[in-house]
Amino acid sequence: MAKALLGYVGGSDPRLLAEMRRLQQRVQDLESELGRIQAENDVLTAAASHDRIMESIDAHQAEPALT
Repeated sequence: MAKALLGYVGGSDPRLLAEMRRLQQRVQDLESELGRIQAENDVLTAAASHDRIMESIDAHQAEPALT
């Protein structure tokens, strides 16, 4: 009975430790992927903003170049 209580209360189950390490690695992988996706999103947002600015300029209404 004492061994069962010790195992339940304070013993370290190798399967539990392995699962915890696996989950910690998964969290790190997801955090890394999130950072990469956020950076990619920032680049795409900046490009879309630039495209909107370029579309708002009407070349037909622009003044002719001086010669």
